[in-house]
Amino acid sequence: MAEARVGISGWTYPGWRGDFYPEGLAHRKELAYAAGRLTSIEINGSFYSLQRPTSYTKWRDETPEGFVFAVKGGRYITHMKRLVGAESALANFFASGVLALGAKLGPLLWQLPPTLAFDSTSLAAFFEQLPRTTTDAAALASRHDDKLSGDRAWTETDAARPVRHALEVQHPSFDTEEARELLRAHDVAFVVADTAGRFPYVEAVTSDFVYARLHGDKELYASGYTDEALDEWARKVERWLGQGLDCFAYFDNDMKGYAPFDALRLIERLH
Repeated sequence: MAEARVGISGWTYPGWRGDFYPEGLAHRKELAYAAGRLTSIEINGSFYSLQRPTSYTKWRDETPEGFVFAVKGGRYITHMKRLVGAESALANFFASGVLALGAKLGPLLWQLPPTLAFDSTSLAAFFEQLPRTTTDAAALASRHDDKLSGDRAWTETDAARPVRHALEVQHPSFDTEEARELLRAHDVAFVVADTAGRFPYVEAVTSDFVYARLHGDKELYASGYTDEALDEWARKVERWLGQGLDCFAYFDNDMKGYAPFDALRLIERLH
């Protein structure tokens, strides 16, 4: 049966302390607090730098049974290498501890920069390198380079599980049937990105799950969602669930602290 998971993009925001996070809550307890109220969270630190296996195991152990993380792929792969010649970088990313999440590993999010236009050849080549099971991911991780050594590398999995991938685009050239068909052919979800009109908004289903990122519908990263807007998002999620598609929705309108509250309001509507 298809299921919906709703959460936030990251959890470490000083401005949320004394607001979403109760006054006096220890910083080290913020993940557990958020995870106890939401059903999934994106790990965003992995976008900026390679994390450590000890971090992933800590996050895994601090969250409830059945909780799921989405993990954002490294910007070194998407923004610096621009998906080309990224074999070693991909191996390092998966060796950095992603597999230590075990059963709590959800989709991998790959966000492309606004300057990267659609190119079917390079995109298809990148998709073909992505592991589709945790066993494949462990094999890829074992090919990490000397940037990771000793306890900096995690190259094993506790069980064979599927690995899902989602692509968030920001260049208008991706809003074509050719791009949608390429993602569909490679079983990669086309992220439904609500960006206040800044970047392409595409609702095409290209995998067996839907991945939505809600960055703010009026002001990017800053505006909150009205009751009417959340009612509409709840209808969308229910429609996707009715089609047998798992749904992951993450609020990234964090600038003024709306994200966790909007996530809770959407969860209430889905329940």
